[in-house]
Amino acid sequence: MTALDDSAPRGSGSAQGISGDDATEGRDVTDRNPADEDTLGSEAISDGETVGVQTVSEDEPGDDADTADAASSENRTDLPDGFQVQIDLRSARGGDLRYLVGGSPTRLMRMSDTALGMTSDDGRIEVCDNVTRRLARALLDAGVANPRPMFGPKPADVTVVIPVKDNQAGVDRLIDALDGLTVVVVDDGSDVPIRAGRPGVSVIRFDENRGPAAARNAGAAAATTDFVAFLDSDVVPDPDWLTVLLTHFSDPTVGIVAPRIVGLRSADRSSSLAERYENGWSSLDMGPEESAVLPSTRVPYVPSAAIVVRRSAFCGFDESLRVAEDVDACWRMHSAGWRIRYDPVARVAHDHRTDMRSVLSRRCFYGTGAAHLAARHGNRAAPLVMSVPMAAAVAALLTRTRFGAALAMLILTHLATRLRKRLGDLPSAPLVSAQLTGRAAGFGLLQAADAICRHYWPVALLLALVSRRFRTLAIQVAIVEGVVSWFRDLLADPTTPPALGPFRYLMMRRLDDLAYGAGLWQGVITHRDAEALRPVISR
Repeated sequence: MTALDDSAPRGSGSAQGISGDDATEGRDVTDRNPADEDTLGSEAISDGETVGVQTVSEDEPGDDADTADAASSENRTDLPDGFQVQIDLRSARGGDLRYLVGGSPTRLMRMSDTALGMTSDDGRIEVCDNVTRRLARALLDAGVANPRPMFGPKPADVTVVIPVKDNQAGVDRLIDALDGLTVVVVDDGSDVPIRAGRPGVSVIRFDENRGPAAARNAGAAAATTDFVAFLDSDVVPDPDWLTVLLTHFSDPTVGIVAPRIVGLRSADRSSSLAERYENGWSSLDMGPEESAVLPSTRVPYVPSAAIVVRRSAFCGFDESLRVAEDVDACWRMHSAGWRIRYDPVARVAHDHRTDMRSVLSRRCFYGTGAAHLAARHGNRAAPLVMSVPMAAAVAALLTRTRFGAALAMLILTHLATRLRKRLGDLPSAPLVSAQLTGRAAGFGLLQAADAICRHYWPVALLLALVSRRFRTLAIQVAIVEGVVSWFRDLLADPTTPPALGPFRYLMMRRLDDLAYGAGLWQGVITHRDAEALRPVISR
């Protein structure tokens, strides 16, 4: 493995709150692809519910402001002057910017009068001194604001690395879309050597297949620019993709930026069921919302089919992995202190698989990566993460009995009461605590349903064979979880018509789960390590 630079800045000014109770909603984070031209992953969605309090309040700079600003300008982790952040207005309760509730885990941030004075009416803050610098960083780290950088490196500062095996047509198509950029093609043991005749394009050839991790590392090692873009040979980027992504690197702590990956071909009614499912719910597509990329959150990693990395931050892909190597790299860079951003404004189109067998076999292969990630990253790859009280409430609700409903209500009322105390003087605190507790319970139920259908389906099948009561529960869970997920995706991106109706989506989702779960158990058995199946129930 090529490690260009393991040094990294450590984040500062993180707006950590007072931890409360967690409820995590999630699909697995354990899915990557061995094929050089097709690095896919399975959905990974996780949304913790921890509410805390952080007062963002800075005194006005005094006589020593110039000295402080000068010292700050020498700190390579500081946001530069002119950098802007936009508060997510959904976190402003009732439009009041004084109280911000959001992020993952959820935090309450109380903005002081000084902080509000630095903020425009629409929630925009521009970095111009040491005080606004710290305020902007705190809001970004709390997850209640997103970056709006105004400048960044130039495309000339980027080398594009294309790992490929046996896809000359894809390489030709991609190079045509990269006019003017420096490109390194890494031929990972193709039967017919890959050729690239355009000026500015070089080819590195492996005599034998060494895997996408080794191919990407070799390309990065050959680069001399400050930034490296990895693009698989079966993608085609939009014209402005690189300009959009590069602006994020004006934040010196950002190590990786990724675009949204969409289908290359628009699926219509004549398309196969598998192709339409891939176009609407590809495991490469991390969704329509911009986000920081953090383990155990809604966007816990970004796929290496299309990413841009800061070369000084790049830790290298683990060449021993043929699956999940990009998840592993993201988590290692996060642990090293680098920030990762996902920006769906930049788009890269991917040539999805179109037949059912190849789609499901790929999902099965992704599942085998869970064991690798669990061995390296422990709880971050857990299929189920909840607090003890929330787990008890979810289990009680799943009994579908009056006693279970009453017990769950008592537990949730207790959690809401504790949360209300933590919210302090937040306006409408009782309503907010009830909403957050209800949301956490809903996420907990969805997470449990997902685990039953996806990670633990072999166990669920055995229980269903011997218990009529559990069989009824399993059928209800499989249907309700699929329908709820379909509607949630529709609400998340209402401008895009769903590629499949709820019935066909439900069928494909359950097939997806069966394939992935089979791969997960295969990996567990092969490695003789059940860590990837162990739920995390915390206090």
